Amino acid sequence: MNIAILLAGGSGSRLGGGKPKQFIEVCGKPILEYTLDAFESCPLIDEVCIVSRSDCIPLVEQLVAKRGEGKVGAILSGGKERYHSSLAALERYTCDEDNLLFHDAVRPMVTHRIIADCLKALDTFEAVGVAVPTTDTILEVDDRSCIVSVPPRRMLRNAQTPQGFKRRVIRRAYDLALRDPSFTTTDDCGVVLRYLPEVPIHVVEGEKTNIKVTYAEDLLLLEQLVSRQ
Repeated sequence: MNIAILLAGGSGSRLGGGKPKQFIEVCGKPILEYTLDAFESCPLIDEVCIVSRSDCIPLVEQLVAKRGEGKVGAILSGGKERYHSSLAALERYTCDEDNLLFHDAVRPMVTHRIIADCLKALDTFEAVGVAVPTTDTILEVDDRSCIVSVPPRRMLRNAQTPQGFKRRVIRRAYDLALRDPSFTTTDDCGVVLRYLPEVPIHVVEGEKTNIKVTYAEDLLLLEQLVSRQ
């Protein structure tokens, strides 16, 4: 099966306001609903799983119930860290041959092209990321904030989601990670890269419009993108 895992456990602290950012309405709809639309309307996706903060699960259930019959097969409680949400999905889906696409729930403008390219890449690779070429010069600095290197821009990418994996690969990577007392992570590709370095992670071309809503100005940009549809 091709399963989309929507990671909706964020608090939106950097955005401000009184509610988690995935429930903020843009042009009359919560951000999470736009993201759900993108995956449910993609014919290649068999099932959608939403992983949320435990206190927000009733809000997710209301949103899903309002939409009627769809592809949501599970609504799960995540944890304090992002990887706890990934682990919750790995406990729910146990078939090692499943393709799992982990996606930020507040990245609502993901396209069917990106989704399809990720799934196609999983025919050949066991781990897939999405990224766009960086347009800025990136500086590496030391603890004193002094430049130590300027990596060539042609080799650098800005990461997006979804990140896709054969279930057996991401499960094995986390099994190894959880035995490491110094384990920290911000994304699932990073877990595979660190603990299964022999597994190539193929990069699919993303899109500039595949934005993640983090700051207030991102909401303004999202409104513009939605209005153009």
